[in-house]
Amino acid sequence: MADKLEVTSSYLSAVENGKRNVPKDWVNILINEYSLNADEQRELLQAIEGSKISNKIDMKGYGNEDKTLIMAFARELKDLDESNKMKIREILSNHNKGGSR
Repeated sequence: MADKLEVTSSYLSAVENGKRNVPKDWVNILINEYSLNADEQRELLQAIEGSKISNKIDMKGYGNEDKTLIMAFARELKDLDESNKMKIREILSNHNKGGSR
């Protein structure tokens, strides 16, 4: 597989063991090399999304207070209980539906 992906076996191992994200360019290679059908492609994309250890957030255009809020949320999310997470989801859902802010 490392040869098909044109990477070293140690890099592939790091991805397999969750130490690195799956590179975006691997998706098409995996789909083509293993002739994945639509269901298998969807499953692959879900697995890749679920395995991410980091994401980049474009903070261009945000003020310092918003950047601080974004980073605080990212740091504290894992410690929030489900009740508080639900409240945040509701706030965001209402905002997206044009509800009160």
